[in-house]
Formats: sequence, structure tokens, C-alpha cells
Amino acid sequence: MIKKFIISVSAVTVASVLLYTTASAVSEYSVSDLKNLGNALLGKGEIMAEMDLTGDKRVDSFDLALMRKNFTSTGEFSESSFSATEDNVKYTGRNYYDGKTAWLVQSGSAVEFTVSAKSAEVTIDGDYSINNDEKYRPRYAVIVDGKIILDEIMSEKTKTVKLFEGENSRTVDVKIIHLSEANNGTIGVSEIKTVSDSPASVVPAEKKDLKIEFIGDSITCAYGVEGKSAYENFTTATENFMKSYAYLTAKKLGADYSAVSYSGHGIISGYSNDGNRNTDSLVPPYYKNYGNLSNYAKPWDFTEDPNDVVVINLGTNDSSYIDKDFDERKQEFVDGYAEFLETVRECNPDAYIICTLGIMGCTDEYPLIEQAVEIFKEKTGDEKITSYQSPVQNSADGYGSDWHPSAITQQKNAYVLADKICNAIGIESDQIGLDVAADAEYSLSTVGDANAATYFSDFDKSYWINVVNGGTAKSDIEALVSGIGLKKDGKYRLTFEISTADGEEIPVIIRSSDKSETYFSDTFTGAGQKAPFEAEFTAEKSDENTELVLQIGGKDSYNVTLYNLRLEKIG
Repeated sequence: MIKKFIISVSAVTVASVLLYTTASAVSEYSVSDLKNLGNALLGKGEIMAEMDLTGDKRVDSFDLALMRKNFTSTGEFSESSFSATEDNVKYTGRNYYDGKTAWLVQSGSAVEFTVSAKSAEVTIDGDYSINNDEKYRPRYAVIVDGKIILDEIMSEKTKTVKLFEGENSRTVDVKIIHLSEANNGTIGVSEIKTVSDSPASVVPAEKKDLKIEFIGDSITCAYGVEGKSAYENFTTATENFMKSYAYLTAKKLGADYSAVSYSGHGIISGYSNDGNRNTDSLVPPYYKNYGNLSNYAKPWDFTEDPNDVVVINLGTNDSSYIDKDFDERKQEFVDGYAEFLETVRECNPDAYIICTLGIMGCTDEYPLIEQAVEIFKEKTGDEKITSYQSPVQNSADGYGSDWHPSAITQQKNAYVLADKICNAIGIESDQIGLDVAADAEYSLSTVGDANAATYFSDFDKSYWINVVNGGTAKSDIEALVSGIGLKKDGKYRLTFEISTADGEEIPVIIRSSDKSETYFSDTFTGAGQKAPFEAEFTAEKSDENTELVLQIGGKDSYNVTLYNLRLEKIG
């Protein structure tokens, strides 16, 4: 079952106590004891008899307060050393601990902890990948209280990073994150040192109530997201998982995450230059391991911290193989995908599975994923699975290295996925950042003898209208974009471009489908090719079936082409 996100006032009080309790270890209780008691009071753990410290046969906040009294300052500052185990740090993603070092294996893998001290430093280790070509060494970042204090390529066997220092003790949150991908090596965290009056000055960050796993390829890795153009070749310096749709989705939903993603990999074939099947770059054989490189090809434990949602974004690389002989190879992909779904379900028995494809095109392959999902559902009776086609990147949003998604494209897809996850698991979506007109239908309405020819292009989402007989009024021909949902008090930004005659005035209206309510009205004035329009408005009521109207009647023999329509909820 998906965990609920409701915390009582008393529970918030307990959480506040936990947040600021990073004081010294004592002879009687450990920090783990304190966290376990706090979690039990929050309903996140089992209440044990030994948690009754007051002897009143109840476990409540008085027991928590009594235990907390044991965590007091020693009054003397001393140096302490902590290993990066889960007793001291929170693991995000697939991290492999070898007895000395926590290796951040996958994209976005991280360790997170809170430090209470007057100074602290961390030791970062490199594996054999520090000997890679400089363009392909791992990239990582160190973040203190939400600010990046270090972002670099790992080129050393070991490095000490000063987190902060001063005369007075302070409490800060620290995160060390692997920004590049598993294909190019890992980052290690081996030791955390503090100067503090609290021997237990390092404690793990709190786990979140929702956990999402992302299975993907270079798109999920955020390959080349910081590249200057599509013509710039990839280096790990341009790969930043914190700008991936996966990271941004988890951030928006306040969720923990895990990623399993490899550039060039697929379900039945990795990327192929010649159209022949590439079986050396497949995700399914590595899915059950920490990683694909030999040092980390060890079984991953799915039971210790189960996923609530699993997102699969694979098929882009398979297309380089399938498209060479689509009719013959499409069933091979469907069967392979359905088989992988069984593996994912075996490893994640309670998770909701969401399948997607399309950011870099693959419009022919997406229906194959729908087929695979249906096969899986029919075979297993499993209903906790769905699919959707991701919005395709476009030139207006730019491109990263080697034509990969830009930061803008990644962010837009995060908004879409966050909304899909909310709908799947039954929590309300705020729809912020979502293009509520993305799935709208385009059509034409005419009155009397008015008529026009139309063509809608799936490729660039353009709508071409050639007015033949415009009738006598602007309203005699209306271009309709229908099926748009608005939320009461929602603030929206409407943007589009139109190519038409200079000076041509086109009324722009957003109204209810029965025409009884008007939520927005303005006038666009033509200014040649792809003249822009932008406006903002607030919806006075909720309406799940509104339509955008362009009134283009009243004139014969002219053209109107609508481009890049977007109705984004911004507040």
C-alpha cells in the first residue's frame, strides 16, 4: 500500500524533536534508539515494550523527552570519525558498501546526513574510473544546506572536502551525489570527520514517505543535459542527474528515488549503428544488480527499502534496431518488454508500474509498449500498471549534447510524470508546470456557408487552416482546441505562435464547452511568420471540459497556422 501523507499536530512535534536531536551518544541509549522511538510515535514503526521509559505502561512523547535528556552536550569539543554506513548516513539509490567505502553506483546515487559540529569534512574516493579519459570520468557534487559547494570530475584516488568550519557549533544537512552514470564509474564516500561536543554528531537524513524507482537509458541519466548544443559531443561534464526528469519528478513529489539507467541500453537491443541487434547493452540482465560494471555486479536487495512506484522509460535505443525491419522485429520487442515487466513485478510486488516512451521520438515504438502492457495484464491479472506517451522534445526548447533532451525538456517531462504518478497512486496533483492542453483535440467549427481546409501535424503539433469562405463574422469559423481541464483559482499562462497576414485580428477565447462561461478573452494581431502570443489568467471555477477558441471567420481566402500551443498552470 502507498504510504499516506497525513501527520497529526502531535506527530509534527515529534518530528521537530527528531530533527534537532543530533547530540551526543550516551551509555544508555543510541541515536538509533531515539529514531526508532520517534518513528514508532509517528506510526512509521512498531511500538516495543522497552520503549516505555517512564514505566506508565504507555509509549508517548514523555518517553521521547526522557530519552532525549540523555543526549546532552559533553561540554568539550573533540574530533570524531564516522564511516558512511546506514547507521550514520541515508542511502539514496543503489549504493554498495564494501566494508570501508559507500560506492555511489548509479545515476543520482547519494548519501545524505545531518551534522552537528563546529567543523566537518568528508573523504571522497575514486575507483578505477579515475584512469578513464578525462572526458569520461565520474562527476559528483557536494551540497551543504541546499547549496552546491563542490561540483567536479573525480580524478583522484582520494580527496578530503571541507564541509564547513567555525568557532561555534552548527547543524547542517549534507548530500553527496553522483551526477554522471554507472557506465562511467562510481564515486565513493569513506569517512566523515567532525569536531564537535557531540560524539554522535552525524545522523542519517530522514527517509521520505514515497519512493520511486526510475529504469531508463541516457534520457534518464540526463546525458548531455548541460551541453551547449546538439552538435557538442558528450562528456560526463555535461551529464547532471539533478537536471534529469527523474530527479525533478522525485523532488516535486517530495519522494526518495532510485535510478537504474545506462546510456545506449535497451530492452532487446542497445543502440545500433548498423541496424543489427546489440545484445551487449541491455538493461534487463543488470536490473537485479547494483550495477553493470564488474565491481558492482552483485545482487540488489529489493526487500530492504521497497519501491512504491517504478517508472520504465526504455525503447529509444531499441528503435535503432526495430526500425530497420519494423514489421518483422516489432513482436520481438513486445515480447521482450512484456517479459521484463514480469521481472520488474517479481522484484517490486506492491509497486505501481508506469511505462513511458517518446521524449526523443519513437512514435512507432510507443504503441508496442501499450501492447506489451496489455499482454502482461491479461497474463497476470495485474492492474497496477499503466503507460503514457511522453511529450516529444522540440527545437524551441533546445537540445543537449548529441540531440539529447535539454534542461527545459527534462523539466517539462518531470511535470508530466509527477502528474501521472499522482493519478496512479491516488493523491491530488497540483498540476503546476503542466501543459493542460497537451492532450487536447484540434477541430474546426463553421456556420452556414463558411468553410476551410485543415491539417494537423503530429510531428510539430502545428494546425494549418486555409479559409476558403469566411462567412460574415469572426465567429463563423472557429478553430477549437478541446478537452482542457481548469482548476478553480488556478493561474495559467497561455502561449502560442501564429503565422498569418500582418494586422489580421483573431479573437482568442477560453470558454466552457457549452459556451455558457468565458474564462479568458483577448485578441491576437498577426505579424508575419510565427508571431508570438502570451497571456496569463486565473480560472474563477473548476471546469474539466473547456476549449480554446480562435475565431478566424469573416474573411475569404487566407491562411492561419497555429504552432507551439501551451497552456501551463503556473500557480
